[in-house]
Amino acid sequence: MKTVDTLSELRETIQAERNAGQTIAFVPTMGNLHAGHLSLVDRAHQLADFVVTSIFVNPMQFGANEDLDAYPRTLQEDASQLQAHGNHLLFTPTPEVIYPRGMAQQTQVSVPFLTELHCGASRPGHFNGVTTVVSILFNMVMPDIAVFGEKDYQQLAVIRKMTEDLFFPIKIIGMETARDTDGLALSSRNGYLTPDQRAIAPTLYQTLKNSATQLQQGEIPEQVILAAEQALTRKGFTPDYYNIVDSTSLQPVTPSAPINISDKTVTILAAAFLGQTRLIDNINVTLSS
Repeated sequence: MKTVDTLSELRETIQAERNAGQTIAFVPTMGNLHAGHLSLVDRAHQLADFVVTSIFVNPMQFGANEDLDAYPRTLQEDASQLQAHGNHLLFTPTPEVIYPRGMAQQTQVSVPFLTELHCGASRPGHFNGVTTVVSILFNMVMPDIAVFGEKDYQQLAVIRKMTEDLFFPIKIIGMETARDTDGLALSSRNGYLTPDQRAIAPTLYQTLKNSATQLQQGEIPEQVILAAEQALTRKGFTPDYYNIVDSTSLQPVTPSAPINISDKTVTILAAAFLGQTRLIDNINVTLSS
């Protein structure tokens, strides 16, 4: 595996592969890799000839009181794992490479509508940071395919829309959320949890599954949401949001009536704090009348 940290080295390496007729798949990450990230790399291998992974902790997507400084940075371990999974090229830019004029003067990419609810409402400016850095990385790498996880369901939807609206010639692939044996969605932030919190954390996914069953049984969304928030609170969570939405538009469903449209798929999006750690998860629910 080759590691580069400049744009010139990146483009030179990728151009040589393109000249050889190779297709390029890209997996952007912030590092502190776990099995979920590595499954994206494995999927990229199945879809293209040459796999590029980036590790960049993006300061633009962190709010003023969020965990930018504390975010785990484990580059040596990450590189070893990527090499073991056959990654071909690792791109490790500094903020100066991504934002050469500084963030204050950086042109930003904004996706309206999809970013205004859920995580967008809880973390103002977060998605502008995500879409800006992803668009920069897309222009740097110029892949044929990019692979993202579905744990960040809203983020994936936003990136799909950005890619479509800006006519990036890139196919976006979503991968099912990777989970631990007890159902907890794998996340770099799980490392913040104390042992007691880690034992409680799978309750978030269990609550989502319970809510899915309730919706399939015809219960009214606002009652499902109330029951879920109460269940999470009893276990020690502080809910941030718990929303039942159309799986494509991400707009909330009508809260006061059962969802009974045949073969309609909705998604439950959830975020909750366990201590100081913010966990997110989601589940898709197929409903029949």
